[in-house]
Amino acid sequence: MNRGVLFMLVSSFSFAIDGAFAKVLSQDFDSIEVVFFRNGLTMCLMAATFLRKPLKQVGGKPWLLLFRALIGFFSMLVFFYNIAHIPLADAMTFSRTAPIFTAILAFFFLKEHIGWKGWVAVFFGFVGIVMVMKPGELMLSKTDFFGIMSGLGAALAYTSVRELNKVYDTRIIVLAFVSTGTVFPALFMLLSEFYHTPMFDFMLGNFKMPSGIQWLYIGLMGFSGAVGQLYMTKAFGTTKAGIVGAAGYSIIFFSLLIGLFLGDPLPDFMGLLGILLVILSGVIVAKEKE
Repeated sequence: MNRGVLFMLVSSFSFAIDGAFAKVLSQDFDSIEVVFFRNGLTMCLMAATFLRKPLKQVGGKPWLLLFRALIGFFSMLVFFYNIAHIPLADAMTFSRTAPIFTAILAFFFLKEHIGWKGWVAVFFGFVGIVMVMKPGELMLSKTDFFGIMSGLGAALAYTSVRELNKVYDTRIIVLAFVSTGTVFPALFMLLSEFYHTPMFDFMLGNFKMPSGIQWLYIGLMGFSGAVGQLYMTKAFGTTKAGIVGAAGYSIIFFSLLIGLFLGDPLPDFMGLLGILLVILSGVIVAKEKE
C-alpha cells in the first residue's frame, strides 16, 4: 500500500476514535466543556514543541491568523455539538464537505481553476448532503444548519491556512487555533454561571469536574486527536495531496462502524446514498486539485 495512503488511514481512524471519545464524554458534559479539554490538551502538547525546536518565521499577517483561529474554533464548536446530538457518521459527513467548500472558495478568492468534473462533483456533493439532512418541508434542523456551518467554517480555515503557511510556522497557526479554542470555552462556561438560554446551548454550559474514568477518556481523546494530526501531516508530506485527500474520506467509514458500536442507528438507504455521494464528490474534487 502507498505509504501516504496508509498514513492517512491511520489518521482517519485516529480522528474517528477522537470523535468517539468526544461523543461518550458528551453524555456527561456539555459540548463546550469537551471542546475546552480537547483544545487544552493539544495546546499543552503544541507549546511543549517550542522547547525542542525554536521558531523560524516571517509573520506579518496577525489579522488573518486571528480570523483562522476564530473561524476554526466556531467550526469545531458546532462540529462537537453535532457529535453529541446526531450519529457520529453523519457529523463526520457534514465536516467532510469542507474540501467541497474549499474548492468553491479557492475559485472565487484565490482564482484557482476548477474543471467541469470538479463542478459536477460539487453539485452531487450538495445533493448528497441534502439526502443526509432529509429536511422536512424545506426546513433545516439545528444540527443540519450546524453541519453545513462546520464544513463551511473548516473550508474558510483551510483556505486561510494556505496563505498563513507562507509566513508562519505551522505550530504557531495550530497554537493560535487551539489557544482560542481553550480560552473562549473557559469564558463561555464562566458566563454560563450567570446566563443561559437554549438558543446558545452549543456555546454555553456549566463546568463539571471530571472524575475517575472520565479523565482517561479525556486523555485518550486528546491523544488520538494528536496522533490523527501527526499522521495526517506525514501523509501530505509523503504522497500527492489528491491521493491523500481521497483516502481521508475513510474517516466516514470508520465513524459509521464506531458509531454503530456506540449505539448509533444504521442510516437508511437515502442516508447511506447521501454519504456515498459526499464521499464520491470529495474524492473527485481532491483528484481535480492534485
